[in-house]
Amino acid sequence: MMALHILFFQLCVCVIAFPIHILALLGLWEPMAKKWMPFLMDRITNTYNKYMREHKKQLFSNMSDFKGPSGELKVLELGCGTGANFQFYPSGCTVTCVDPNPNFKKYLSKSLAENDHVHFQDFLIAPGESMPQVASGSMDVVICTLVLCSVDNIEGILAEIRRVLKPGGAYYFLEHVTADPSSWNYFFQIILDPTWKYIGDGCKLTKETWKYLEKANFSQVKLRHITAPFKWSPIKPHIVGYAVK
Repeated sequence: MMALHILFFQLCVCVIAFPIHILALLGLWEPMAKKWMPFLMDRITNTYNKYMREHKKQLFSNMSDFKGPSGELKVLELGCGTGANFQFYPSGCTVTCVDPNPNFKKYLSKSLAENDHVHFQDFLIAPGESMPQVASGSMDVVICTLVLCSVDNIEGILAEIRRVLKPGGAYYFLEHVTADPSSWNYFFQIILDPTWKYIGDGCKLTKETWKYLEKANFSQVKLRHITAPFKWSPIKPHIVGYAVK
C-alpha cells in the first residue's frame, strides 16, 4: 500500500513538472540546464553558505596542516561551480578548478575577485572521473562538495582523487545524502527523486555516499553525519569530513 502511495505522489510531481520531462525526453533539457544552472547556483550558494557557514569553517579549518615541505598549499577543487568555497580557504593557497560545465567560468571569476587571498592557477573543463590534465601525486588537498550526488561513477571519481593527491594529502567533502528510511524527509526524497534529477543537473536525493568513502582505500576517513539547519528541504541530511591518502 505504501508503494502505491509513493507512486501516486511521484506521478503528481511528474505531472506538475510535465514540460521538463518532455524536454528531457526530446534531449533538449540538459543543454538548457547547463546554461542556466550557473546563474541559479550563484544565487542558491549564497543562501546555502549562510546556513552552513559554521560547518564549512570547521571543515576547512585545518587545511593548512597539509601544506607541502615548501610551505605551499596546492588545492584542486572538483565541481568548483561558482567558487562558493573560496572564502573558507586559507590565505595563500593555490587553487586549480575543475568543472565539466564551462558556463561556470564567468561566475568563478567573480568569486575569485571577491577572494583575493586565493591564488588562482587554472580552470579545467573536465569530469572529476577523468582528469588527465592533472598530474598524479601533484595536489596537497582536493575539495569536492555537493558533487557526488550527481555523479554516476562515484568509485571512479574517488579513484581519481586518490591518484592526484600526494601521499598524506587530504580530500575534503560535504555532501547531502539519503535520510533515515523511517523519516518523513526520506518519504519526500523518494517522491521528488524522479523529477529532482532534472532540476538538480543529475542530482539524486537518496545516495548512501558515505559507503563509497568508507570503501575507497583512504588511510583514514573522518566523517560525521549532520542535519543541515534548513527549515524544510529534501537535502537536510549531510555527511561532512575529510579523508587522508
